[in-house]
Amino acid sequence: MTAEPDLVCQPLDGARQPLRIARRPLDPAALTVLNLPMHDPRVRPLLDELAVEYDTRYGDLFGRQAAADELNRYPAEEFEAPGGALLVIQENGESISGGAFRRYDSRTAELKRIWTHSGHRRRGLAKVVMAELETLAASRRYTRIYLTTGPRQPEAKHLYLSTGYQPQFDLDADPETLKFLAFTKELSEVRPN
Repeated sequence: MTAEPDLVCQPLDGARQPLRIARRPLDPAALTVLNLPMHDPRVRPLLDELAVEYDTRYGDLFGRQAAADELNRYPAEEFEAPGGALLVIQENGESISGGAFRRYDSRTAELKRIWTHSGHRRRGLAKVVMAELETLAASRRYTRIYLTTGPRQPEAKHLYLSTGYQPQFDLDADPETLKFLAFTKELSEVRPN
């Protein structure tokens, strides 16, 4: 997931200052969590915006086709029960956030496709997605989560660290020297519904 870059305005005196954008507060009661198959049209916004995000951040590194290759790396069935899931969070019928997991090994779920619509970032939706995925994975008897993110996604790195994930890499290393950033989390404290 990525945060919006700070918008900068140029006042008449020449000093650059961040332009603050008011974000709607998150109302959990207004959210609907859907467990959907990959081909459902309500998943399309997630996949489309992820492709743009990946191409924007990594196109010069991996090539423009890399986003499509990554999004099609795993068969859709891997994100279906019993071993996987794909969740979309909707607000007023609009898909605004989501994520998925697949079986990594017999006790580990691998999180993939964590996303928040660019117009809804900085509202706490990523943490809602993470909690929903962790709870569902725990209910399916997974005891551990594994995930990776790219080196050009510092906001994702911060999200995972702030939600209790343990880095499997040197935090002091230059992220550009790492192919990906791996994290793990034990699910012993997550209570399934």
